[in-house]
Amino acid sequence: MFTGLIRQLGTLEGRSSRPGGARLRIAATAELLARAERGASIAVNGACLTSVAVDARSWDAELSEESLERTTLGRLALGATLHLEPALRVGDPLDGHLVSGHIDGMGQLVARPQGQGGVDEGIWRFSMPAALAPMTAPKGSIAVDGISLTVVDCGPDWFTVALIPETVKHTALHGMRPGDAVNLEADPIGRFVARSLALRGSDEKLARFVQGGWKA
Repeated sequence: MFTGLIRQLGTLEGRSSRPGGARLRIAATAELLARAERGASIAVNGACLTSVAVDARSWDAELSEESLERTTLGRLALGATLHLEPALRVGDPLDGHLVSGHIDGMGQLVARPQGQGGVDEGIWRFSMPAALAPMTAPKGSIAVDGISLTVVDCGPDWFTVALIPETVKHTALHGMRPGDAVNLEADPIGRFVARSLALRGSDEKLARFVQGGWKA
């Protein structure tokens, strides 16, 4: 389990194929590597990966074919900046929202603010798979490449978030351009409620739930 607060950045140093998937080598700070002992869970751009090896300057993770297909990790260029977050420990602060590290789908950056002082300053717009719409609501949470963000508005295949300069400056978002792909994870609460209502066949109730900003 994670919080979606990115305090560590890493660099994709290597990628090699293996039967059934791939292996990544990720350079990281000494602080992060101290938490990346073999078997430890680390979120990489929001995807929960398991450390299989660690040395003085980097750690390795193995990805299945499914992870390569369902996340952006298989298409990143060497040298790419990565968002890293070690798994929560008992006593750690929970400052974002609960993030499982299980990616629900991929989206794309559609638009970001240009310049200063615009009416929509700080509003970023992303596309998302239509399947995530029932789990997404204004004032709800969503993880974008592992970053815990609050939804401002949303539609059947898009959502917007408000980002402050501090968040952009200290994450890989500062270099992101429209068309770039991102990993998305819906709020676990929204996921389970949507699933529960769907199993009951309550499409109308689900629609009211989403449109009302999570007020049933």
